[in-house]
Amino acid sequence: MLNNTLINSLKNNDHRAMDELFDRYWEFVFDAAFKKSGNEVVAQDITQEIFISLWENRMTIELAGSLTGYLYGSVKYRVINYFKSEAMRNGHQAELSYLMNLELSKETDSALLLKDLNQDVEAALNRLPERMRLVVSMSRTQDRSIKEIATELGVSVQTVKNQITAAMKILRENLSYILLIAFFLT
Repeated sequence: MLNNTLINSLKNNDHRAMDELFDRYWEFVFDAAFKKSGNEVVAQDITQEIFISLWENRMTIELAGSLTGYLYGSVKYRVINYFKSEAMRNGHQAELSYLMNLELSKETDSALLLKDLNQDVEAALNRLPERMRLVVSMSRTQDRSIKEIATELGVSVQTVKNQITAAMKILRENLSYILLIAFFLT
């Protein structure tokens, strides 16, 4: 089938068209994702997300150019988002880990301050909406992947990503002073 015919069939809920698109373009999408990310697992995840998105958004797809151009643009967009979220996640996770793992100082004032900071972090986490708190807990303390969380909670991967992003924003706003205090403790 031609690409336009495949897209039209896809819009008509034709599963065979989706199968053909997948068979025809899986390797192209995976190779592009792998070249851009440098990570096979990430490339597999991105490839899967692109084809899921293609199916979920089949009714609204409008190709301005070629299908390969559309898929390549999707890869580029998802790889950029992956690196942004990874940088944000790793950066803030490191900050929180640093604060949580500080050894209690022998000095009473520092020990009390550290205890207060830990309580502030816990309080900020407890102020998150229940579902958001659960997602953050599963992601950060239980080291579950976004896919695992989505599957266990019965929600989409994007919903989990949105919850984590929103939670990190709230925590950053509520705990921004902690890094300044930590600077003076060391």
